[in-house]
Formats: sequence, structure tokens, C-alpha cells
Amino acid sequence: MFTIAIMTQTVDVLIIGAGLSGIGAAYHLQEQCPGKTYAILERRAASGGTWDLFRYPGIRSDSDMHTLGYIFKPWKEEKAIADGPSILNYVRETSEENGIEQHIRYNHHVKKARWVSDIARWHVEVQTGAGEMTEYTCQFILNCSGYYNYDGGYRPDFPGEGEFQGEIVHPQQWPEDLDYAGKRVVVIGSGATAVTLVPQMAKTAGHVTMLQRSPTYVVSRPAEDAMANRLRKILPAKTAYSITRWKNILLSMFFFNMARKNPAKVKDRMTGMVRDHLGPDFDVAKHFTPTYNPWDQRLCLVPDADLFGALKDGSASVATDHIETFTAEGIRLKSGEELKADIVVSATGLELIFLGGIDIEVDGVAIEPGKILNYRGLMFEGIPNLISTFGYTNASWTLKADLTADFACRLIRHMDRAGLVEARPVNDDPTIGAEPFLDFSSGYVQRAVDKFPKQGTAMPWRQHQNYIRDIFTLRHAKFDDGVLTFRKPGDAILSPPVHVAEPAASMAAE
Repeated sequence: MFTIAIMTQTVDVLIIGAGLSGIGAAYHLQEQCPGKTYAILERRAASGGTWDLFRYPGIRSDSDMHTLGYIFKPWKEEKAIADGPSILNYVRETSEENGIEQHIRYNHHVKKARWVSDIARWHVEVQTGAGEMTEYTCQFILNCSGYYNYDGGYRPDFPGEGEFQGEIVHPQQWPEDLDYAGKRVVVIGSGATAVTLVPQMAKTAGHVTMLQRSPTYVVSRPAEDAMANRLRKILPAKTAYSITRWKNILLSMFFFNMARKNPAKVKDRMTGMVRDHLGPDFDVAKHFTPTYNPWDQRLCLVPDADLFGALKDGSASVATDHIETFTAEGIRLKSGEELKADIVVSATGLELIFLGGIDIEVDGVAIEPGKILNYRGLMFEGIPNLISTFGYTNASWTLKADLTADFACRLIRHMDRAGLVEARPVNDDPTIGAEPFLDFSSGYVQRAVDKFPKQGTAMPWRQHQNYIRDIFTLRHAKFDDGVLTFRKPGDAILSPPVHVAEPAASMAAE
């Protein structure tokens, strides 16, 4: 049974999520809007988001920490491809150093947010760890809850899995007491999680097999950035960090653009590098040559070629095939081969979810996310005073998170100076078409993309996965773009977007 708390708490800004993005947003808010009161609502009992939730062996970044790190806090450790505990320490250190920790409200799960135009405020309904429902009101919401479901990852039903006598685990709910030493392990998947798990588990398991339906592009990169480590010895930390950061940004953009302009050449080069690691006798064509072009899906990064090392020394292997059925002792493939296993790890991906699953209502009308447009990659058609963080697919998440927080602070200051109470993207252009929010063929994206707001066919409704371009469109662009509509107290109330669901029920005790 839930009860509704009598007290309503009021702040200027609510930040949802105390992970990498939420802590960063709080820092920017404190620095750029020092007079604003705020709270961070975190549904879990600890900060860190992804880096606290995932505990599987070898958990690490899949991009370098000089770009995944905050723009304002240099990454000082030797390893640029960092392990999860190091990243978690970095996030929490940022929170402690800047007095952010005191603003976090743990075990506060946001369920619903209702915008009321008459008073130009959000009413946010929150379930606490004690099972009570309480309410916050605010002028602005900064959503930093990420893009996937924290309750569980994507886990398909495998044929015959009930017959399997071993254990099946998912990386998102990794058992603390799982003992795989000396055991036969099959990791189902070929994405970032799988290529991390396989070499790490192979160190102590009897044998690890990566079972994939189709190959992924896998690229090796040194775990340490030699240039960054040298620069830190001769330059101030912030200067060295900035140089390394821009070096990595420009290199990644150059590589991405090359892949788009000449995919065949880049594909040959990437598969050639894998062949250099594994030797001429390994079937690279079968196991590491995807049918799609580079960057149609996110690339998999392996530090210091650890995955290839495990394949070469025989502690790991790869099977490219489809599952016919689980058996008592493992998995039988459609080719007829059977993979013996004591443990099966279902590294089958994430379950994407919009705004952390929060129900959004504007003046009594529930918004259906899949039927509205995304504005500049951070606001949404018809939804006032709500900014959401969603990182890049072709670069580090935090590059976009920093820009998004900066945009939010600029917007808040602009509205305060002009005496405005509402900023709402409005689409009055009938020629604007709608396209998927993400142009990505990965399974975890395709399963959920229809439930996310669309991007438009022209700016400012169109997204560009380009950090330098976004510096100009987010950090320096003017707000009077003919789309972002402002309202002062007493002005006529705007209508919700036309593409909406039915009116939602208000909060009630159960």
C-alpha cells in the first residue's frame, strides 16, 4: 500500500538521476546559476548510475576517459580506458569535492511529472524507499536518468532453456557469489559487454566461448594514452587534459567521417587489423567481418587487444551461429555443434526506456513520446521547461552531457533576465517530416526506437552526431529560432502538442 505524503517540497530545478550526467549537470548549475535551489532525485540507494549498477567482471569504459570525463575535471589516472570502479570513484569524487552530495535524495523514484501552465511549474510525483508517495514542485526538470531500464536488460527466451542444468545470468544482474573458476562459460552476444566479459572471465574460467549470431567491428586500442601521460608531466593538469581531449575528439570525428565517406576502405582496414592480431589461420571473415558498414552500429573497443590475446592463447574461442536449443549440458547450434557449458551469460543488450519510464503530463494531457519531435536533441515538442540528456552514439556520452547542461543553464539565465516563466518547443511547420530519433541499426535501438520522440527533417528538430557542430548550435546559438516559444506571466497558455495520448489519471493512493 502506498500513501501520499502531505508535505510538498519546492526547488527551482530538479535533476533526475545521480549518475555521470546528473552529477555533471549539478556542477554546471551551481557554477552558472548559483542562486538556484536544486535537488537530485536518485531512485537507487547509491550514486554513480551505470558505474554503480553494473558489477560484471571487467566492467570498463568503451571510450577514452579524456572525453568520457567531465570538461571541468581532468582525468588524471594512467589508464585512459578505465575500469568501472575507477570511473565510479571519479563521479563520486566530483560530487564530494563540489558539495553536490548534500543535494542528492536517494531512494527517490520519480513516477510522474505534471506541468501546470497556470502556475508555470512541474508537480513531480515520487515514490520513496519507504513506499510512500511524495511530491516536489519545480520550474525546471533536468532529466539525467540515462536511456535504459535499470530494472533489467534485454533477455530473450531461449528455446529449451528450462532443460539446461547450469546457471544463466545477465550482466545487469550479476550475482556477487558467482563462481566461474575452472568452469565452461558461454557468453551470448558480441557487443561491448560481451567483448569485455570474455577476456576477463577467461583468466580464471576453464574456457569461455563468445557465441554470436553475427560479427561486430572490434578495434584494439592501448589502455593508456601515452601522449596524455607525457603531457601531464610537463603541463598543468587542465592544459594537458584539454589538449588530449581535443586530440581524441578530432581523431574520432575524422575516423567516423572516413567510415561514412569510404566504408569499404575502412572496413578492409579494420578487419585487416584484426587479422594482424589473430594471424592468417583465424577465420576473420566469419567471426569478425560484419555485413553492415562501420558505424551503422557502435564499434567495440578492446584495450590492449585483450580479447584477441585470449583467443590466441586458447582460453577463449568464438562461435558464429544461431541457437537451435539449450540442452541439459549446454547449447546446440543450428550447425549441429554443441557448446558444453556450466554457465551461460546472456550479454544480449539493454532495454531502452524514455525518460526513465516517467509519465509526462502537460495541463492534464498525457504525452505519448513516440508521436512528438525532439528539439535539438535535448527538449521535446510541446513539453515546457524540461531538458533531457542523451549522449552521442559515435563519441563519448559526456561530450553531449556537458553541452546539454550548459544549454540548460544558459536558457534558465535567459528566462530570468527576460522575466519568462516557460520555454516550450512548438512545431508550426507542416513541411517538417519525422524520422527515427537514432539512425542506428543495433538491435537494442531498433527494439525501442518507436517509443522515443522522433527527429525532424530540418533544424532545429534534426540531430547531428557532431560535437563541434553542437558547440555552435547549443552553446552559442540564439534562442529566438522561431521554434522555442516563451511565455511571460499572464500570457495566453499554449496548447499541448497535437500528437498526444489520452488524458492521464492524476496521482492517487493505492
